[in-house]
Amino acid sequence: MTREPLICWLCGRPIAERLQWHHPVPKAKKGRATVPVHPICHRAIHANFTNAQLTRFGDDPERVRADEAIAKFLDWIADKPPDFHAPTRGAR
Repeated sequence: MTREPLICWLCGRPIAERLQWHHPVPKAKKGRATVPVHPICHRAIHANFTNAQLTRFGDDPERVRADEAIAKFLDWIADKPPDFHAPTRGAR
């Protein structure tokens, strides 16, 4: 039986081997739900937003994608293979 690949909450690309679970509302802010993300996408989220900002966005990936830095990241990552990995810059 073949299972459908997980899809990254942020970039929408399939996830192959490298998988992390992201709390759209941070655990520190009482968030419980998790969504699948690539490690590079997970780092991009946390490099660009504080927990307070993520709490305001809630479980709405479109609000995260609307950020200029994230939109630029998504354009760059769009044609990369599912397990692509590269260093990301630190927090603002």
